[in-house]
Amino acid sequence: MSAALPPIDNAFLPADVRNGTKERRQQYDAALSFERQLVGELTKQLSKTAQPADGSPGSAATQTYRDMLPGAMADAVMAEGGLGLAAQIDQAMTQEGTR
Repeated sequence: MSAALPPIDNAFLPADVRNGTKERRQQYDAALSFERQLVGELTKQLSKTAQPADGSPGSAATQTYRDMLPGAMADAVMAEGGLGLAAQIDQAMTQEGTR
């Protein structure tokens, strides 16, 4: 599973990030990357519940698609703005930096 961030529409970014400095965007991107990792792990665990009832692994093609599903789901969630964790992480990092 790739940890690279999918393209995110600027409309989903907070105004201070959209209009801020390069460093400000890098900080927010770090928070987004962390959120992407968490969403990836969540979708990986969720996909384990989608195994066939008989326990058979299925064909090689089925297994390949099953392996790709968590990353695709995580990318789709992140492309639509994520779960909102990045904004909270970013806010905590910003508050920590002002202390």
